[in-house]
Amino acid sequence: MVTIRNRDARETTPARETALACLDAGVDAAHPGRVVDSSVALDGDDLRVGDESYDLAARDDVVVLGGGNAASQVARALAGVLGDRLDGGVVVTDDPVEVPGVDVLESDHPVPSERGVAATERLLAAAGDCGPDALVLAVLTGGGSAVLPAPAGDLTLDDLQAATSALLESGAPIEDVNAVRKHASAVKGGRLARAIAPASVVTLAFSDVVGDDLDVVASGPTVPDTSTYGDALGVLTEHDVGAPDAVREHLQRGANGDLPETPKPGDPVFTDATAHVLANGRTALDAASAVARDRGYETALLAAEIEGEAGEVGGVHAAVAREVRASGNPVEPPAVVLSGGELTVTVRGSGDGGPNQECTLAAAASGLPSDSAFACVDTDGIDGASEAAGAVVDGETVADSAAARAALGANDAGGFLAGRNALLRTGATGTNVNDLRVLVVE
Repeated sequence: MVTIRNRDARETTPARETALACLDAGVDAAHPGRVVDSSVALDGDDLRVGDESYDLAARDDVVVLGGGNAASQVARALAGVLGDRLDGGVVVTDDPVEVPGVDVLESDHPVPSERGVAATERLLAAAGDCGPDALVLAVLTGGGSAVLPAPAGDLTLDDLQAATSALLESGAPIEDVNAVRKHASAVKGGRLARAIAPASVVTLAFSDVVGDDLDVVASGPTVPDTSTYGDALGVLTEHDVGAPDAVREHLQRGANGDLPETPKPGDPVFTDATAHVLANGRTALDAASAVARDRGYETALLAAEIEGEAGEVGGVHAAVAREVRASGNPVEPPAVVLSGGELTVTVRGSGDGGPNQECTLAAAASGLPSDSAFACVDTDGIDGASEAAGAVVDGETVADSAAARAALGANDAGGFLAGRNALLRTGATGTNVNDLRVLVVE
Protein backbone atom coordinates (compact mmCIF):
# COMPACT_ATOMS: atom_id res chain seq x y z
CA MET A 1 0.00 0.00 0.00
CA VAL A 2 1.35 3.41 -1.02
CA THR A 3 0.67 5.87 1.76
CA ILE A 4 1.08 9.57 2.35
CA ARG A 5 4.70 9.72 3.52
CA ASN A 6 4.19 12.69 5.84
CA ARG A 7 0.75 11.61 7.03
CA ASP A 8 1.61 11.55 10.75
CA ALA A 9 2.75 15.18 10.64
CA ARG A 10 -0.43 16.26 8.85
CA GLU A 11 -2.94 14.48 11.12
CA THR A 12 -3.25 17.33 13.60
CA THR A 13 -7.06 17.11 13.97
CA PRO A 14 -9.66 14.33 13.75
CA ALA A 15 -11.01 15.85 10.53
CA ARG A 16 -7.57 15.83 8.92
CA GLU A 17 -6.95 12.26 10.05
CA THR A 18 -10.18 11.08 8.46
CA ALA A 19 -9.51 12.97 5.24
CA LEU A 20 -6.08 11.40 4.86
CA ALA A 21 -7.36 7.92 5.70
CA CYS A 22 -9.90 8.31 2.89
CA LEU A 23 -7.21 9.48 0.45
CA ASP A 24 -4.94 6.56 1.29
CA ALA A 25 -7.75 4.06 0.81
CA GLY A 26 -8.77 5.58 -2.51
CA VAL A 27 -5.28 5.50 -3.99
CA ASP A 28 -4.66 1.97 -2.70
CA ALA A 29 -7.90 0.66 -4.21
CA ALA A 30 -6.80 1.86 -7.66
CA HIS A 31 -3.39 0.17 -7.49
CA PRO A 32 -2.91 -2.20 -10.46
CA GLY A 33 -2.06 -5.14 -8.23
CA ARG A 34 -5.49 -4.97 -6.61
CA VAL A 35 -7.37 -4.04 -9.77
CA VAL A 36 -5.90 -6.71 -12.05
CA ASP A 37 -6.34 -9.37 -9.36
CA SER A 38 -10.07 -8.63 -9.25
CA SER A 39 -10.74 -8.16 -12.97
CA VAL A 40 -8.34 -10.42 -14.93
CA ALA A 41 -7.98 -14.20 -14.60
CA LEU A 42 -6.57 -17.18 -16.49
CA ASP A 43 -8.90 -20.18 -16.72
CA GLY A 44 -7.14 -22.92 -18.66
CA ASP A 45 -6.58 -21.46 -22.11
CA ASP A 46 -9.07 -18.64 -21.55
CA LEU A 47 -7.92 -15.21 -20.45
CA ARG A 48 -10.90 -13.54 -18.81
CA VAL A 49 -11.12 -9.76 -18.65
CA GLY A 50 -14.33 -8.64 -17.00
CA ASP A 51 -17.15 -10.38 -18.86
CA GLU A 52 -15.10 -11.20 -21.96
CA SER A 53 -12.85 -14.16 -22.69
CA TYR A 54 -9.87 -14.57 -25.05
CA ASP A 55 -8.69 -18.02 -26.21
CA LEU A 56 -4.92 -18.12 -25.81
CA ALA A 57 -4.69 -21.53 -27.50
CA ALA A 58 -5.52 -19.80 -30.79
CA ARG A 59 -2.61 -17.36 -30.40
CA ASP A 60 1.02 -17.75 -31.41
CA ASP A 61 2.16 -15.17 -28.88
CA VAL A 62 0.76 -13.14 -26.00
CA VAL A 63 2.54 -9.79 -25.69
CA VAL A 64 2.20 -6.76 -23.42
CA LEU A 65 2.77 -3.34 -24.98
CA GLY A 66 1.96 0.12 -23.67
CA GLY A 67 2.84 3.11 -21.56
CA GLY A 68 1.87 5.51 -18.79
CA ASN A 69 2.57 6.27 -15.13
CA ALA A 70 1.25 2.88 -14.02
CA ALA A 71 2.20 0.82 -17.09
CA SER A 72 4.90 -1.30 -15.48
CA GLN A 73 2.74 -1.96 -12.42
CA VAL A 74 -0.09 -3.18 -14.66
CA ALA A 75 2.32 -5.26 -16.70
CA ARG A 76 3.73 -6.87 -13.55
CA ALA A 77 0.23 -7.74 -12.35
CA LEU A 78 -0.58 -9.25 -15.76
CA ALA A 79 2.65 -11.26 -15.70
CA GLY A 80 1.53 -12.68 -12.36
CA VAL A 81 -1.76 -13.81 -13.91
CA LEU A 82 -0.32 -15.15 -17.18
CA GLY A 83 2.87 -16.81 -15.93
CA ASP A 84 4.60 -18.68 -18.75
CA ARG A 85 1.75 -17.84 -21.14
CA LEU A 86 3.27 -14.36 -21.48
CA ASP A 87 5.77 -14.23 -24.35
CA GLY A 88 7.26 -10.78 -23.75
CA GLY A 89 6.60 -7.15 -24.38
CA VAL A 90 7.65 -3.53 -23.95
CA VAL A 91 6.20 -0.90 -21.64
CA VAL A 92 7.30 2.70 -21.19
CA THR A 93 6.89 4.53 -17.89
CA ASP A 94 8.31 7.13 -15.50
CA ASP A 95 7.73 4.74 -12.56
CA PRO A 96 9.60 1.55 -13.49
CA VAL A 97 9.31 -1.77 -11.68
CA GLU A 98 10.77 -5.04 -12.89
CA VAL A 99 8.43 -7.26 -14.91
CA PRO A 100 9.46 -10.86 -15.74
CA GLY A 101 9.93 -11.24 -19.49
CA VAL A 102 8.93 -7.65 -20.32
CA ASP A 103 11.27 -4.78 -21.21
CA VAL A 104 10.46 -1.84 -18.94
CA LEU A 105 11.82 1.36 -20.49
CA GLU A 106 12.11 4.65 -18.64
CA SER A 107 10.61 7.93 -19.80
CA ASP A 108 9.60 11.25 -18.23
CA HIS A 109 6.47 13.11 -17.17
CA PRO A 110 4.85 15.63 -17.65
CA VAL A 111 7.17 17.00 -20.36
CA PRO A 112 8.49 14.58 -23.04
CA SER A 113 12.18 13.68 -23.02
CA GLU A 114 14.92 12.25 -25.22
CA ARG A 115 14.87 8.91 -23.47
CA GLY A 116 11.09 8.87 -23.88
CA VAL A 117 11.49 9.24 -27.65
CA ALA A 118 14.00 6.39 -27.75
CA ALA A 119 11.76 4.19 -25.60
CA THR A 120 8.71 4.89 -27.79
CA GLU A 121 10.69 3.99 -30.91
CA ARG A 122 11.41 0.59 -29.33
CA LEU A 123 7.72 0.20 -28.46
CA LEU A 124 6.71 0.90 -32.06
CA ALA A 125 9.33 -1.55 -33.33
CA ALA A 126 7.97 -4.25 -31.00
CA ALA A 127 4.45 -3.51 -32.25
CA GLY A 128 5.60 -3.99 -35.83
CA ASP A 129 7.17 -7.32 -34.92
CA CYS A 130 3.87 -8.81 -33.75
CA GLY A 131 2.66 -11.58 -36.04
CA PRO A 132 -0.93 -11.74 -37.33
CA ASP A 133 -1.88 -14.41 -34.78
CA ALA A 134 -0.48 -12.58 -31.75
CA LEU A 135 -2.65 -11.26 -28.93
CA VAL A 136 -1.42 -7.87 -27.76
CA LEU A 137 -2.47 -6.66 -24.32
CA ALA A 138 -2.17 -2.90 -24.67
CA VAL A 139 -1.59 -1.40 -21.24
CA LEU A 140 -2.47 2.31 -21.24
CA THR A 141 -2.67 4.53 -18.18
CA GLY A 142 -2.72 8.18 -17.24
CA GLY A 143 0.54 9.89 -18.12
CA GLY A 144 0.86 7.99 -21.38
CA SER A 145 0.60 11.16 -23.43
CA ALA A 146 3.84 12.44 -21.90
CA VAL A 147 5.83 9.23 -21.53
CA LEU A 148 5.14 8.10 -25.13
CA PRO A 149 6.57 10.91 -27.29
CA ALA A 150 7.03 10.16 -30.97
CA PRO A 151 7.43 13.32 -33.07
CA ALA A 152 5.45 13.03 -36.30
CA GLY A 153 6.84 13.98 -39.68
CA ASP A 154 9.45 16.75 -39.50
CA LEU A 155 8.64 17.68 -35.89
CA THR A 156 11.36 17.47 -33.27
CA LEU A 157 11.44 16.70 -29.56
CA ASP A 158 11.99 20.43 -28.93
CA ASP A 159 8.75 21.12 -30.78
CA LEU A 160 6.85 18.60 -28.65
CA GLN A 161 8.35 19.91 -25.42
CA ALA A 162 7.45 23.52 -26.20
CA ALA A 163 3.95 22.62 -27.36
CA THR A 164 3.33 20.43 -24.30
CA SER A 165 4.43 23.13 -21.86
CA ALA A 166 2.28 25.75 -23.59
CA LEU A 167 -0.76 23.46 -23.64
CA LEU A 168 -0.44 22.52 -19.97
CA GLU A 169 -0.19 26.18 -18.96
CA SER A 170 -3.14 27.27 -21.11
CA GLY A 171 -5.91 25.91 -18.89
CA ALA A 172 -7.29 23.86 -21.79
CA PRO A 173 -9.20 20.69 -20.83
CA ILE A 174 -7.35 17.44 -21.34
CA GLU A 175 -9.38 16.37 -24.37
CA ASP A 176 -8.28 19.57 -26.14
CA VAL A 177 -4.66 19.16 -25.03
CA ASN A 178 -4.62 15.60 -26.33
CA ALA A 179 -6.25 16.51 -29.66
CA VAL A 180 -3.09 18.48 -30.39
CA ARG A 181 -0.75 15.84 -29.00
CA LYS A 182 -2.41 13.10 -31.07
CA HIS A 183 -1.89 14.98 -34.31
CA ALA A 184 1.76 15.75 -33.58
CA SER A 185 2.56 12.11 -32.80
CA ALA A 186 3.48 8.92 -34.63
CA VAL A 187 2.07 6.69 -31.87
CA LYS A 188 -1.02 8.40 -30.45
CA GLY A 189 -4.53 8.68 -31.89
CA GLY A 190 -4.77 5.02 -32.95
CA ARG A 191 -1.37 4.90 -34.62
CA LEU A 192 -0.02 2.23 -32.24
CA ALA A 193 -2.99 0.05 -33.27
CA ARG A 194 -2.01 0.63 -36.89
CA ALA A 195 1.50 -0.62 -36.11
CA ILE A 196 0.13 -3.69 -34.28
CA ALA A 197 -2.43 -4.69 -36.98
CA PRO A 198 -3.37 -7.28 -38.09
CA ALA A 199 -2.60 -8.81 -34.70
CA SER A 200 -5.42 -8.70 -32.16
CA VAL A 201 -5.26 -5.94 -29.56
CA VAL A 202 -6.99 -5.83 -26.17
CA THR A 203 -6.66 -2.42 -24.55
CA LEU A 204 -6.51 -2.48 -20.75
CA ALA A 205 -6.88 1.08 -19.49
CA PHE A 206 -6.54 2.86 -16.18
CA SER A 207 -8.54 5.99 -16.92
CA ASP A 208 -7.48 9.40 -15.67
CA VAL A 209 -9.96 11.38 -17.76
CA VAL A 210 -13.49 12.51 -17.14
CA GLY A 211 -15.96 10.25 -18.93
CA ASP A 212 -13.36 7.50 -19.55
CA ASP A 213 -13.02 8.48 -23.21
CA LEU A 214 -10.45 5.97 -24.38
CA ASP A 215 -9.29 8.17 -27.23
CA VAL A 216 -8.23 10.69 -24.56
CA VAL A 217 -6.58 8.29 -22.07
CA ALA A 218 -2.85 8.42 -22.96
CA SER A 219 -4.06 10.15 -26.16
CA GLY A 220 -5.64 6.91 -27.40
CA PRO A 221 -2.79 4.98 -29.09
CA THR A 222 -4.90 1.84 -29.70
CA VAL A 223 -8.43 3.17 -30.23
CA PRO A 224 -10.18 5.19 -32.95
CA ASP A 225 -9.52 8.92 -32.82
CA THR A 226 -12.57 11.19 -32.90
CA SER A 227 -10.58 14.42 -33.30
CA THR A 228 -9.05 15.93 -36.44
CA TYR A 229 -6.19 18.17 -37.49
CA GLY A 230 -8.74 20.96 -37.77
CA ASP A 231 -9.83 20.38 -34.18
CA ALA A 232 -6.22 20.57 -33.04
CA LEU A 233 -5.72 23.89 -34.80
CA GLY A 234 -8.91 25.16 -33.18
CA VAL A 235 -7.54 24.31 -29.74
CA LEU A 236 -4.46 26.46 -30.32
CA THR A 237 -6.65 29.38 -31.31
CA GLU A 238 -9.36 28.99 -28.66
CA HIS A 239 -6.90 28.74 -25.77
CA ASP A 240 -4.29 31.12 -27.20
CA VAL A 241 -1.61 28.44 -27.02
CA GLY A 242 1.90 29.62 -27.88
CA ALA A 243 2.84 26.51 -29.84
CA PRO A 244 5.96 26.50 -32.06
CA ASP A 245 5.52 27.48 -35.70
CA ALA A 246 6.58 24.00 -36.75
CA VAL A 247 3.66 22.48 -34.84
CA ARG A 248 1.17 24.95 -36.31
CA GLU A 249 2.48 24.31 -39.82
CA HIS A 250 2.28 20.53 -39.31
CA LEU A 251 -1.32 20.76 -38.12
CA GLN A 252 -2.23 23.08 -40.99
CA ARG A 253 -0.79 20.66 -43.53
CA GLY A 254 -2.93 17.95 -42.01
CA ALA A 255 -6.03 20.12 -42.06
CA ASN A 256 -5.33 20.87 -45.73
CA GLY A 257 -5.30 17.14 -46.48
CA ASP A 258 -1.58 16.95 -47.17
CA LEU A 259 -1.03 14.49 -44.27
CA PRO A 260 -2.98 11.30 -43.51
CA GLU A 261 -5.49 11.60 -40.66
CA THR A 262 -5.37 9.47 -37.55
CA PRO A 263 -7.36 6.19 -37.80
CA LYS A 264 -11.07 6.84 -37.29
CA PRO A 265 -13.99 4.63 -36.19
CA GLY A 266 -14.51 1.91 -38.78
CA ASP A 267 -10.87 1.82 -39.86
CA PRO A 268 -9.78 -1.79 -40.63
CA VAL A 269 -6.92 -1.55 -38.08
CA PHE A 270 -9.58 -1.90 -35.39
CA THR A 271 -11.22 -5.01 -36.87
CA ASP A 272 -9.88 -7.24 -34.10
CA ALA A 273 -9.62 -4.71 -31.28
CA THR A 274 -11.45 -4.54 -27.95
CA ALA A 275 -11.00 -2.32 -24.93
CA HIS A 276 -11.65 -2.42 -21.18
CA VAL A 277 -11.45 0.26 -18.50
CA LEU A 278 -10.08 -1.63 -15.48
CA ALA A 279 -10.06 1.32 -13.07
CA ASN A 280 -11.08 4.97 -13.00
CA GLY A 281 -11.83 7.76 -10.59
CA ARG A 282 -14.88 5.98 -9.20
CA THR A 283 -12.62 3.12 -8.09
CA ALA A 284 -10.88 5.51 -5.71
CA LEU A 285 -14.07 7.35 -4.70
CA ASP A 286 -15.87 4.15 -3.74
CA ALA A 287 -13.02 3.03 -1.50
CA ALA A 288 -12.72 6.45 0.14
CA SER A 289 -16.46 6.51 0.78
CA ALA A 290 -16.36 3.06 2.39
CA VAL A 291 -13.69 4.20 4.86
CA ALA A 292 -15.74 7.25 5.81
CA ARG A 293 -18.89 5.17 6.39
CA ASP A 294 -16.94 2.68 8.50
CA ARG A 295 -15.90 5.59 10.70
CA GLY A 296 -19.50 6.65 11.24
CA TYR A 297 -19.70 9.56 8.80
CA GLU A 298 -22.60 10.29 6.49
CA THR A 299 -21.23 10.44 2.94
CA ALA A 300 -22.17 12.24 -0.24
CA LEU A 301 -20.65 12.28 -3.70
CA LEU A 302 -20.62 15.83 -4.99
CA ALA A 303 -19.60 14.63 -8.47
CA ALA A 304 -17.12 12.16 -9.90
CA GLU A 305 -16.38 14.17 -13.04
CA ILE A 306 -15.68 17.75 -12.00
CA GLU A 307 -13.65 19.83 -14.45
CA GLY A 308 -12.69 23.48 -14.50
CA GLU A 309 -10.35 25.98 -12.91
CA ALA A 310 -8.92 24.62 -9.67
CA GLY A 311 -9.42 27.86 -7.76
CA GLU A 312 -13.10 28.06 -8.61
CA VAL A 313 -13.69 24.43 -7.67
CA GLY A 314 -11.97 25.01 -4.32
CA GLY A 315 -14.31 27.88 -3.57
CA VAL A 316 -17.30 25.66 -4.34
CA HIS A 317 -16.10 23.02 -1.89
CA ALA A 318 -15.71 25.62 0.85
CA ALA A 319 -19.29 26.75 0.20
CA VAL A 320 -20.48 23.13 0.41
CA ALA A 321 -18.72 22.74 3.76
CA ARG A 322 -20.44 25.85 5.13
CA GLU A 323 -23.81 24.61 3.86
CA VAL A 324 -23.34 21.21 5.50
CA ARG A 325 -22.58 22.93 8.79
CA ALA A 326 -25.42 25.48 8.50
CA SER A 327 -28.30 23.38 7.16
CA GLY A 328 -27.30 19.70 6.93
CA ASN A 329 -27.46 19.83 3.14
CA PRO A 330 -26.60 17.85 1.11
CA VAL A 331 -25.75 15.64 4.10
CA GLU A 332 -25.91 15.93 7.90
CA PRO A 333 -22.62 16.23 9.79
CA PRO A 334 -20.49 14.48 10.73
CA ALA A 335 -20.08 14.19 7.00
CA VAL A 336 -17.60 13.36 4.30
CA VAL A 337 -18.27 14.88 0.87
CA LEU A 338 -16.24 13.40 -1.99
CA SER A 339 -15.48 14.51 -5.51
CA GLY A 340 -13.25 13.53 -8.41
CA GLY A 341 -12.39 14.62 -11.92
CA GLU A 342 -9.62 16.67 -13.46
CA LEU A 343 -8.93 20.31 -12.66
CA THR A 344 -6.91 22.76 -14.70
CA VAL A 345 -4.93 25.91 -13.99
CA THR A 346 -4.44 28.80 -16.36
CA VAL A 347 -0.87 29.73 -15.49
CA ARG A 348 -0.23 33.46 -15.18
CA GLY A 349 2.47 33.46 -12.50
CA SER A 350 5.73 31.65 -11.89
CA GLY A 351 5.13 30.10 -8.45
CA ASP A 352 5.12 26.51 -7.28
CA GLY A 353 2.19 24.14 -7.05
CA GLY A 354 -0.38 22.30 -9.08
CA PRO A 355 -4.16 22.06 -9.54
CA ASN A 356 -4.80 20.17 -6.30
CA GLN A 357 -2.75 22.61 -4.25
CA GLU A 358 -4.57 25.55 -5.86
CA CYS A 359 -7.90 23.90 -5.14
CA THR A 360 -7.18 23.37 -1.45
CA LEU A 361 -5.73 26.85 -0.93
CA ALA A 362 -8.71 28.45 -2.66
CA ALA A 363 -11.05 26.54 -0.35
CA ALA A 364 -9.12 27.63 2.74
CA ALA A 365 -9.02 31.24 1.54
CA SER A 366 -12.79 31.16 0.94
CA GLY A 367 -13.43 30.12 4.54
CA LEU A 368 -13.75 26.58 5.85
CA PRO A 369 -15.79 25.93 9.03
CA SER A 370 -13.95 25.09 12.22
CA ASP A 371 -13.44 21.35 12.83
CA SER A 372 -13.41 20.67 9.10
CA ALA A 373 -10.71 19.62 6.65
CA PHE A 374 -10.31 19.52 2.90
CA ALA A 375 -7.71 17.31 1.19
CA CYS A 376 -6.95 16.88 -2.51
CA VAL A 377 -4.41 14.74 -4.37
CA ASP A 378 -3.61 13.65 -7.87
CA THR A 379 -3.69 9.87 -7.51
CA ASP A 380 -0.42 9.41 -9.42
CA GLY A 381 1.41 11.30 -6.66
CA ILE A 382 2.39 14.21 -8.91
CA ASP A 383 0.31 17.39 -8.74
CA GLY A 384 1.08 19.16 -12.01
CA ALA A 385 4.87 19.32 -12.15
CA SER A 386 5.17 19.52 -8.35
CA GLU A 387 6.87 16.98 -6.10
CA ALA A 388 3.82 17.12 -3.83
CA ALA A 389 0.78 14.97 -4.54
CA GLY A 390 -1.60 17.65 -3.23
CA ALA A 391 -2.47 19.24 0.09
CA VAL A 392 -4.72 19.19 3.17
CA VAL A 393 -6.14 22.37 4.72
CA ASP A 394 -8.55 23.37 7.46
CA GLY A 395 -10.06 26.47 9.02
CA GLU A 396 -6.72 27.41 10.59
CA THR A 397 -4.55 27.15 7.46
CA VAL A 398 -5.19 30.68 6.19
CA ALA A 399 -4.94 33.50 8.70
CA ASP A 400 -4.48 36.20 6.03
CA SER A 401 -6.86 35.71 3.13
CA ALA A 402 -5.29 38.59 1.17
CA ALA A 403 -1.91 36.85 1.24
CA ALA A 404 -3.52 33.57 0.20
CA ARG A 405 -5.27 35.20 -2.73
CA ALA A 406 -2.05 36.90 -3.78
CA ALA A 407 -0.38 33.48 -3.80
CA LEU A 408 -3.21 32.10 -5.93
CA GLY A 409 -2.83 35.00 -8.36
CA ALA A 410 0.87 34.18 -8.71
CA ASN A 411 0.16 30.43 -9.08
CA ASP A 412 2.18 29.92 -5.89
CA ALA A 413 -0.19 27.74 -3.88
CA GLY A 414 2.63 25.31 -3.20
CA GLY A 415 4.89 28.06 -1.92
CA PHE A 416 2.16 29.38 0.39
CA LEU A 417 1.23 25.96 1.75
CA ALA A 418 4.79 24.67 2.19
CA GLY A 419 5.22 26.27 5.59
CA ARG A 420 1.68 25.69 6.80
CA ASN A 421 1.60 21.94 7.53
CA ALA A 422 -0.35 21.33 4.35
CA LEU A 423 1.57 19.70 1.49
CA LEU A 424 1.13 15.93 1.01
CA ARG A 425 3.87 13.72 -0.38
CA THR A 426 3.44 10.15 -1.61
CA GLY A 427 6.05 9.71 -4.31
CA ALA A 428 4.98 7.68 -7.33
CA THR A 429 1.89 5.69 -6.34
CA GLY A 430 1.89 3.09 -9.11
CA THR A 431 -1.52 4.21 -10.38
CA ASN A 432 -3.28 7.16 -11.99
CA VAL A 433 -7.06 7.59 -11.89
CA ASN A 434 -7.15 11.37 -11.67
CA ASP A 435 -7.89 13.74 -8.79
CA LEU A 436 -9.43 12.65 -5.50
CA ARG A 437 -10.93 15.23 -3.10
CA VAL A 438 -12.19 14.63 0.44
CA LEU A 439 -14.12 17.24 2.47
CA VAL A 440 -14.71 16.39 6.15
CA VAL A 441 -17.14 18.35 8.32
CA GLU A 442 -17.21 17.17 11.94
